[in-house]
Parts: sequence; structure tokens; C-alpha cells
Amino acid sequence: MYRRFKQPFNTGFTLVELLVVLVILGLLAGLVGPRVLGQLGGAKTKTAAVQIKDLEQAAELFKLDVGRFPNNAEGLDALVERPGAAAGWNGPYLKKGEVPKDPWGNAYHYESPGKRTDIDIYTLGADNSVGGEGENADVGNWQ
Repeated sequence: MYRRFKQPFNTGFTLVELLVVLVILGLLAGLVGPRVLGQLGGAKTKTAAVQIKDLEQAAELFKLDVGRFPNNAEGLDALVERPGAAAGWNGPYLKKGEVPKDPWGNAYHYESPGKRTDIDIYTLGADNSVGGEGENADVGNWQ
């Protein structure tokens, strides 16, 4: 009742078929890859902007409790560790209990009083030097 069908002897792929698939995958990687990598760079800049906003809000809470922003000597560390001359300090003001590094692994810069606002909190970008474009651009709370 049941018939057995013979399986064809050659059931694999030919070399030409494999080469066609590899060429198609290479073309897709060549078109999509640069766009994905370009988005990663923008993500670091956006992450820096979000972290700077968080640091600025923490400095505002510090000011509400102490009556002033942290000075340059105290820096951003005053948001997680009580400075000696800060009566009313009620921190730490950052959730993780430490000042984060920028997305490129460098410390954020802090100036009080700032040149652009009451306090300036900024990063110098991927190249860690003033100015630049794209990933090397400075990101700060004045933007």
C-alpha cells in the first residue's frame, strides 16, 4: 500500500548557489552596516545629553538644600559625598551614588559659576578636546 520514493542522490547546494547567497549577504551588510554604525554614534551623544540633564537636576537639588551650587573645588563629587562646608546637605543626589563617566569614559567637566549658565556641565565628546563635529562635538547643559 505504501510506496517508497527514491531520494535523489544529490540533495546539497552547488557552489554557484552558495556564492550567490554570499554575494547577497555581502551586499546587505554593505548597505545596512554603515547606517547601523552611524546610529550608534548618535546614541552616545544623546546618552551624554541625558546624563548631563540628570547631573544638572541633582545640582539643583543640592542648591535647594545647601543654598548654593557646588563650587569648583567640590565639583560634581559634592552630589554624592558631603562636602565639609555644606550645611543642610541631604544627599546623595544621584541614584547610583556615584558620578557617571561620559559615554566615552571621561569625567564630565563642571564650572561654577559657568560661562554660559549658572553652572556649566559638559563633555568634550569622543576626542576629549574643545570643539569638533559629530561624535567629537562638545555636549553641555547650555544646548
